[in-house]
Parts: sequence; structure tokens; C-alpha cells
Amino acid sequence: VQLQAFGGGLVQARGSLRLSCTASGHTFSSYAVGWFRQAPGKEREFVTSTTYSGGTTVYADSVKGRFTISRDNAKNTVYLQMNSLKPEDTAVYYCAAKYSVHTRTRAYEYDYWGQGTLVTVSS
Repeated sequence: VQLQAFGGGLVQARGSLRLSCTASGHTFSSYAVGWFRQAPGKEREFVTSTTYSGGTTVYADSVKGRFTISRDNAKNTVYLQMNSLKPEDTAVYYCAAKYSVHTRTRAYEYDYWGQGTLVTVSS
């Protein structure tokens, strides 16, 4: 599975962005998908994940109520809608996939990674 994340950019605090993660090379609908982020000088951290069907989602406390993960398996795409952005959300955002029926919250559990897309939130 090849993943490509895009949609990052520069946005002001309290603004919104939508990231997309597209997959190729395999049927995406059999994969759990997660979003992670890595800020400069920090470790990669979990943001959110969803099951292969999109029926179950998990969020980090830091983004709960502001971010929403969704997927369109017909388009082989998973989305991350980010609202009420804060400067501390600034990071490179990565999507990841694992052939699994369950959500995963740890980076080492994922087998496939996209290249990352930079989100910068200005104050």
C-alpha cells in the first residue's frame, strides 16, 4: 500500500484545514488508518485513527472535539478535518495504515506510512 498525505499549509489560529490521505496499490477498505504528527524537536504522537469501516474512531485528548477523521473507501481516501486550530497543532502530519479490523494508536503498530504534510498554525 502506498500512501500520500496532502492538504497541509499555513493557517491562522482558530482556522481550519482538511488533510487527505490517499492509498494506492491495494484495497484500502481492509485497513485501519491513523494520523500522527511530529512537531520540531518532539517525538511523533498519535492524533486519531479509524477502523477499516470508519465505524470506530479514537482521538487523542489534545484534539478531541476539534478534529474529525473520516474515510471514503470508494475513493481510497481518509480525511482529517481540523477545526479551531492552535499554534501547538503545528507539525508534520502523517497518515499510516495497517491491515486490521481494529484501530491502532501506537506508531509501531502501523505497517505503511505516507510522506507527511506540514501544517503551520500562526498565532
